[in-house]
Amino acid sequence: MQLINSLLIVALVLGGSLGAAKAAETIKIGLLTPLTGFAAADGLSVKNSVDLAVEKVNKEGGLLGKKVELVPYDDRADAKDAVALAQKLIQQDRVVALVAGSYSMPTRAVAPLFQDEGIPLVAAYAIHPDVTKAGDFNFRNGFLGAVEGRGAAYTAVELLKAKKIALLTSDNDFGRTLAEGFNEYISRFAKGKAEVVIALTYPMSEKDFKPYLSKIKEGNPDVIFSSGYYFQTGPVLKQARELGMKSQIIGEEGADSPKTVEIAGDAAEGFVIVTNLNRDDKRPFVQEFLKDYESRFKIQPDMVGASAYDAFMIICDGIRRAKSTNGKAMRDAIAATKDYDGLTGVIKGFNKGEVVKEVQVQQVKGGRFRFLGVITDPALITP
Repeated sequence: MQLINSLLIVALVLGGSLGAAKAAETIKIGLLTPLTGFAAADGLSVKNSVDLAVEKVNKEGGLLGKKVELVPYDDRADAKDAVALAQKLIQQDRVVALVAGSYSMPTRAVAPLFQDEGIPLVAAYAIHPDVTKAGDFNFRNGFLGAVEGRGAAYTAVELLKAKKIALLTSDNDFGRTLAEGFNEYISRFAKGKAEVVIALTYPMSEKDFKPYLSKIKEGNPDVIFSSGYYFQTGPVLKQARELGMKSQIIGEEGADSPKTVEIAGDAAEGFVIVTNLNRDDKRPFVQEFLKDYESRFKIQPDMVGASAYDAFMIICDGIRRAKSTNGKAMRDAIAATKDYDGLTGVIKGFNKGEVVKEVQVQQVKGGRFRFLGVITDPALITP
């Protein structure tokens, strides 16, 4: 019996050693994104795009002589699910970093966990300020909501020459944060050029926007800033045109999806967004990604996917420059990022975890998002 017990102990030790050795053969990077639920289209775009990034890195030799292994989980854009999965990624999977490819609520919920463990997190497109406020291991490749909101207001006032503006806002972290940035621009930078004549909010579950739009129509605004996700903004566009409204409608990254055009149909034509993906970017590797993505997945790429691709590549770049997967070394390398060529623009650097890069303005033409303008003013794009 003693011999059997000894053999069992040896087997367990060897098994554990082999498991550890196998784990050491790859560099694990986690991914949290909504693959099911209301945001599944965004989650699929994230997963597809990061898969392309993993393929590229491994094809070019991996990192530090090892292959990169992506460990993806479906958080359903739910904070409770995200926390449980984050703990699994940290404690069981032993990831060295996380691509946070989800919405603000789940991302801000998991950010303190990765901060406490000293594991770098790069948020792809969650906009709430609490993500980076969790600590210096948290970074954001997408825009802080205040930056994006200011960009939308600049677009309305300077590019579209609006005098009277209406706000139609999703009543959640996402919508409220964007509205704050929009109103900040009007009060600080517009200098009497324009005013918000009506501001309405709607619940996340809303499907019928005509009562809101009818109230807005009475004010006859030049521009409507409709901040929401593709499954909200698509119906807004369609229902506004059904009501005979002529106001120019602008949105933001939440509507940066081929699904917006699919839902709105012809009503999407002329729709304007502020985002971070320029489909007419002349850099060859950007055009290569756009073409490869559409060829492989039979759908147009979008901001969330490109942002997640960049988040993954920023982590990989940090590992290369740190020459280590040590959390602090990686964090310091990512924080020192300067003039990095990303799909979503040239990242000038990070300001306390917040990305500094130009804001893109796109407009739907012929059923596709196309270049309309770019916002470069440091006062607007710096968090």
